[in-house]
Amino acid sequence: MRHSQQMILALTCIAAACKNADVPDAYGNIEATTVTVGSQSSGQLVLFTPAEGAKLTAGAVVGLVDTIPLALQKQQILAQRAATASRTNEVSQQIDVLEVQRAIAQRTYERTRRLFDQQAATAQQLDQAERDYKTLTQQIQAAAAQRHSVTEDVSATTARVAQIEDQIRKSRVSNPTPGTVLTTYAKAGEVVQAGQPLYRIANLDTVELRAYVTEPQLAQLRIGQRAQVSVDVGGGRRVLTGTVTWVSTEAEFTPTPIQTRDERASLVYAIKLRVANPGGILKIGMPADVRFALGPAGAAGAP
Repeated sequence: MRHSQQMILALTCIAAACKNADVPDAYGNIEATTVTVGSQSSGQLVLFTPAEGAKLTAGAVVGLVDTIPLALQKQQILAQRAATASRTNEVSQQIDVLEVQRAIAQRTYERTRRLFDQQAATAQQLDQAERDYKTLTQQIQAAAAQRHSVTEDVSATTARVAQIEDQIRKSRVSNPTPGTVLTTYAKAGEVVQAGQPLYRIANLDTVELRAYVTEPQLAQLRIGQRAQVSVDVGGGRRVLTGTVTWVSTEAEFTPTPIQTRDERASLVYAIKLRVANPGGILKIGMPADVRFALGPAGAAGAP
């Protein structure tokens, strides 16, 4: 009888040990860094190719907002700039003629002044020569001011053309990062506004697992440490390798979805693990269990 009780007690201890061995070190959920891509211009979306689940490369043109109004506006401004530039040339030619006339008037004025000093010219003649010289000088100054104003107009139209060209470039929707389209918010043919979200994308080749550990566990964790990440996939259990990439320095209460009500009252520390995602089996929001690898000395933290 005593032998049977000892056997039962031993089996109970073994079962309890096995049960404890199956308890994960931490729990968490799969995350991914997502990017929401929006339109940089307003107008009709004449082209839009992203589809949910599709993979896109970085730099791929996946959408186009109608650029015809901008192109017409650019042509109009270019015509205005050409006319303004032509006016600049006319004013410059006018100034050249006035400069020649002023040079002649200056020589006439100086000669008349010498003749007046020699009493060979009247005061009226001297005054007229001086007026002619000053009038031409004023005309040149006015023409130079006009040319400066016209030149500024040319510069302003050039800047406006550059601005429209920038708007035309922004009418093309370029995918910023390689990844998989998670959600689309628009369709070809819709009218969109600048800043309006068009789709959301994430690189799912490698995902992150956010998990939570207790303070005793925290002391044993190291950046770069490996861990086993276990998830339910297709009715079975799949174990993948993860690497600790971040450990929080601040404690927080355990998030509601992770533990029981009593355990949620405990303070824990958030950590992140980078996990390769072969075949895209890991989905955003999927729960996962974590078991940390032990180092050669029997302590967690060895990579």
